Order: sequence, then structure tokens, then C-alpha cells
Amino acid sequence: MTEVIVVLPSPDEIKGARKDAGLTQAAAAALVHAQRITWAQWESGARTIHMAFWELFLIKTGKFLSKN
Repeated sequence: MTEVIVVLPSPDEIKGARKDAGLTQAAAAALVHAQRITWAQWESGARTIHMAFWELFLIKTGKFLSKN
């Protein structure tokens, strides 16, 4: 069985992942069924992203990595 470890990202990591995926804040938010303002708050550090939203973003953008 493969163990998957995902850590809570920093605001800079959230912004970088979105930019690497070539998405606007609105498009990234829509991808995980959130509001654009919520995504902006995650990127600014005003609000902490819930792990479920982060994992969904990683899965949908093909960035979900597993450790063997």
C-alpha cells in the first residue's frame, strides 16, 4: 500500500501552485467549488485552506504526489 502524505500549504505555496497550473484565482476557486474571494483569502493568509480543498486542487491539477 502506498502512503500519501499531504501537508497544509503556506499562502505562497497556494499561489505558486495556482500559477503553475495556469489558473486565475476565479478558475482555481471554481475547480474546488469555492468562491474567488475565499481563494484570495487563502493566498493572502487571511484564511487557512481546508485540507480537503487543497487535496482536491492537487488531484484536479495533476499535482497529487505520493511517497513510496
